[in-house]
Amino acid sequence: MAFAVHINMENCTGCNNCVVACPVGALELFTVDSAQKDKIYKVKDGKSVVLDFKGELCAGCGVCVEACPHDVIRLTGPWESRAQAKVQ
Repeated sequence: MAFAVHINMENCTGCNNCVVACPVGALELFTVDSAQKDKIYKVKDGKSVVLDFKGELCAGCGVCVEACPHDVIRLTGPWESRAQAKVQ
């Protein structure tokens, strides 16, 4: 089933809960000296806080969503449009 992972890096604190919780190792969080364009990042205190997401490993289980205390990770997919159709 197709899905997408959305991460709001503005609210991410870098707590690493999502990385630890992921059962397949699809997330990696680290700090680097310069911003990289191929990763999800924010600049904090002159350093890039990088959350590397490996889509090929992600199973869409949602464990990272549940582990995040700041509600910055969201999974979206076709199940959302079907759920909205049932409500309407």
